Amino acid sequence: MSSRTNPKVVVLMGGPSREREVSLSSGRECATALRDEGFEVIELDAGADLAERLRAIAPDVVFNALHGRWGEDGCVQGILEWLHIPYTHSGVLASALAMDKQRSKDVYRRHGLPIVESILAPKDAVCTRHVMAPPYVVKPNSEGSSVGVYLVMDGANTPPQLDDAMPDEVMVEAFAKGRELTTTVLGDRALGVTEIITSGWYDYHAKYSVGGSRHEIPAQLPSEVTEACLDYALRAHAALGCRGMSRTDFRWDDTRGLDGLILLETNTQPGMTPTSLAPEQAAYVGMSFGALCRWLVEDASCCR
Repeated sequence: MSSRTNPKVVVLMGGPSREREVSLSSGRECATALRDEGFEVIELDAGADLAERLRAIAPDVVFNALHGRWGEDGCVQGILEWLHIPYTHSGVLASALAMDKQRSKDVYRRHGLPIVESILAPKDAVCTRHVMAPPYVVKPNSEGSSVGVYLVMDGANTPPQLDDAMPDEVMVEAFAKGRELTTTVLGDRALGVTEIITSGWYDYHAKYSVGGSRHEIPAQLPSEVTEACLDYALRAHAALGCRGMSRTDFRWDDTRGLDGLILLETNTQPGMTPTSLAPEQAAYVGMSFGALCRWLVEDASCCR
C-alpha cells in the first residue's frame, strides 16, 4: 500500500453479477468505515469501463467489495494485476478456484478436508430425472450468496424445475443435514465459529434480510468440533491460496460427532453488510468494523 499520509482508496461495488445489491450494501458500509478511519475514499460501481476509470482515478489501493461472478472469480483481480494497483482479498487463482465449487472440492479432497459427493450435470438432465438419489441440492457451480439453490428432499417424486436464469451446467450435491456453521479467517488466524439459526433453509433472504437468521457466536459446540472448524477453515484458506480474509461454511450433523462435520465452500470476499457474518466474528475477537476494513486495506498488494 502507498505510504501517503491519506491514501486514496477506491471501493469497488455493484457490478453486473446476480449479487449486485449485496455488493452495493457491502461497498457502502466499507466506504463509510474507511472514511471514518481517515482514508480518502471513492466509491466506484464496477462496469465494463472499469480499467479506464481506474486509470483516471489512479488510486493507491482498491478495496474489492464485489460479490459473485466477474468481481470475485479472478476477472477483476486480473484487471487490477494488469494495472499494478494493490487490492484486497484473494488473487486471481484463489478467487477463480474458490468460485468454482467443483474445482475447490477437488482441492479440499486432496488436502484431506471432509466434503460430500457432488457432480456437474446438464441442466436439462437435472430437470428430467433424479441424477442423484435424494436428498440433494442443486446450485450453480459458480455463484455465491445461495443464489439459485434448489433443495430436493427424500421422497420427492419429480426432479426440480430450474428457472431460466440457471446455467446450462449445474452442481448436484448430496444434502448434508445438520447445523449451519461458519468460520472467518483473517490472514493466518481463524476468528471463531458462528452457528446460523433459521426457521428454514439458509437462503438469500435469510442471509441478507434483517431478522432472516440468528447468529450465535461462539457456537455452542463440543470443543473438538469447534477446533476442527477453526483448523479446517485455515487449511481451506491455505489450500486454495487465499489472501486477506475468507469465510468457510460447514454443516454439522450432531448425531455423528466429529464425523458429521462437512466443509461446504469457501468465500473469498465475504459479505460486509449489516447482517454479515465476517464483521460479527471480527467484533467477537475485539476488532471493530473500521479496524477490519483498515486491516484489509493495509494488507492489500499485487501478485496475490
